[in-house]
This record gives sequence, structure tokens and C-alpha cells, in this order.
Amino acid sequence: MPDAALPTSAPPALTPHLRPFTGETRVTHAVFPGHTNHHGTLFGGEALSLMDSAAFIAATRYCRRKVVTRHLDAMEFRHPIPQGSLVELVARVVRTGRTSMTVLVELFREALYTDERELACTGTFTLVALDDQGQPVAVPALEPRAAGR
Repeated sequence: MPDAALPTSAPPALTPHLRPFTGETRVTHAVFPGHTNHHGTLFGGEALSLMDSAAFIAATRYCRRKVVTRHLDAMEFRHPIPQGSLVELVARVVRTGRTSMTVLVELFREALYTDERELACTGTFTLVALDDQGQPVAVPALEPRAAGR
């Protein structure tokens, strides 16, 4: 049986996609039994860990540098998050300093089988960009229109 003819033309060039605003990150997780406390709700430390991770991703994508968490401020647990829920974390760079970024993280609770959704937790994280020697390094200034997204 003869070999099928292979196309001789080059594939079409890929068109570049516009990058989303890199100072915002969205991450979704399911709340499983191993993430809950004795009340059957998301353990506060687990929520904090998820939020810090989302802040880290948003800050890293924004400055494209190594970053470390320097400060956590204004953590508020508004509603319990029961096992079996989904959580969506929205982390957004809202301010920049010379070497730091302030990231607002909102954690939304979603019911798995309905449209029910509520803001369950918020926190503000400050992360610092580091150079290859582990020293603070300048980050790009945040455009005013990007901060209000």
C-alpha cells in the first residue's frame, strides 16, 4: 500500500494571542474532606494557604521575578465554606511600590450543583520581588487603569 502523500506546504503561522492582564489570576479548587475542620468547613489555614498561593501567582505573573510574601493584612473570613463546595480565588495586583506589590485576594464560595455564589473571604498580601541574589528588585509601576479592574 503506498504511503499517503504528506502535505508539502508549511502549516499556517500561529497568530499571537493577546495576553490577559497579568496582574490578575483566577484559580478554582474543590473543597474535599482533607481540607476541612471538625465542623465540615474549609479550615482557615487551608484558605490562607490557597490565598497566599494565588497572590504569589498574580505577583509573579505581574513582575516576572521571584517573589516572597512579606506581609498579610486585613484578612476577613465572612462565611464558612462547606465540604463539597467549589472555591474560586481572584487575586489582583492593586498597588505597586518600588520593590513590592499589594495583591487583593477574594475567595468566592460556589455551590457545586446550583448557581449560588458568595464572597466568603478576603485578604490583602504584600509581596516583594527578588533578584538572583535574593535582594529586593524594582517592579514595574502599575498603570492606573489596571488597578481598578
